[in-house]
Amino acid sequence: MATGDQSKKRKQRYLPQNRPAKKKGAYPLKPGVQGFFISCDGGREFQASHEAINVIDSFFEELVHGTGLKVNSSGLLEKPINKKVTFSYSDDEDEDENEGEEEDEDTNGEKEENKGDEEKTEVSEGGNNQVNEKELATEGSSEVKQLAENDTEKKEEEEGKQKNSVEEPPKKKPCIEEANASAKVNENAEKSIDKLIDAELKELGDKSKRRFMKLDPGCNGIVFIQMKRKDGDPSPKEIAQHAMTSAAATKKHMSRFILRLLPIEVSCYPSEEEISRAIKPLVEQYFPIETDNPRKFAVLYGSRANTGVDRMKVISTVAQSIPAPHKVDLSNPDMSIVVEIVKTVCLIGVVEKYKELGKYNLRQLTSTN
Repeated sequence: MATGDQSKKRKQRYLPQNRPAKKKGAYPLKPGVQGFFISCDGGREFQASHEAINVIDSFFEELVHGTGLKVNSSGLLEKPINKKVTFSYSDDEDEDENEGEEEDEDTNGEKEENKGDEEKTEVSEGGNNQVNEKELATEGSSEVKQLAENDTEKKEEEEGKQKNSVEEPPKKKPCIEEANASAKVNENAEKSIDKLIDAELKELGDKSKRRFMKLDPGCNGIVFIQMKRKDGDPSPKEIAQHAMTSAAATKKHMSRFILRLLPIEVSCYPSEEEISRAIKPLVEQYFPIETDNPRKFAVLYGSRANTGVDRMKVISTVAQSIPAPHKVDLSNPDMSIVVEIVKTVCLIGVVEKYKELGKYNLRQLTSTN
């Protein structure tokens, strides 16, 4: 059968021998990274990864700058003390002003009555004055005429001065030099702002300088956000715990696709030797040998796309690496060790109050039901 022109046929693409196919998109998940293990709805990995970066970054900024809500050890918000605050337009001052107005009205009424009596006396005195003025006018009419002429001359001189002042407005000073100076300052400010914006865009474009970056775990319903931690930055455990405590206290809806958010501080290959070697820094940090307060712990195991690893062997290796003063308590543990195996990578982290905080499920903590 005729299939048309050969130019329209699709080219058959063959992979080179013994070479893996190049995959576009996020970098694959490998051992030696730390960050956040996030579960989401199947098929929503892309949206959940972008949402997770925004949520984690916001809580990271709150911890760094101290702008977040203060939460007690019991998980309750520290509410400020209720104090009575009186403003300039409060009701109490309005009542005082009304009382003052009433007193002023009373005093004003008394003053008006006194003024009326004074006016009457002035009118009676004015009648006598008018009679005296008439007598003076008949006696010295020439002197009165001279005074009137002098007054008219003075008025004409004042009017002439006012006209001259209106006709000749003050000259404006040239401000060209000031305008040039302000223009130079604005140009320098714009250049500095443009340089800062360009530098920020370069940092955002450079993936090596990003603090949070998504990695591809290769499984449905899972997202991993890598954290490139610097000196002085809070750990993934601190960020996750702050996010869960604030979500439990405020019940504020902050995510649409994220389900569970677990901190990961160590990653390795899922073998007994690798796990026992990689977990040593976590044991020294959270389960010291010499301590007055021994802690109860439990191991939370999960596996995705890997059936070759024995579950009980992994749990026993993790439990045996914890020193003697600390004990296992599955019903009410103080600390929980998270072990998640995704394909050929083992992710390990430590969380506190796992059951009290809804198993670190954001959707469950922020639901109103």
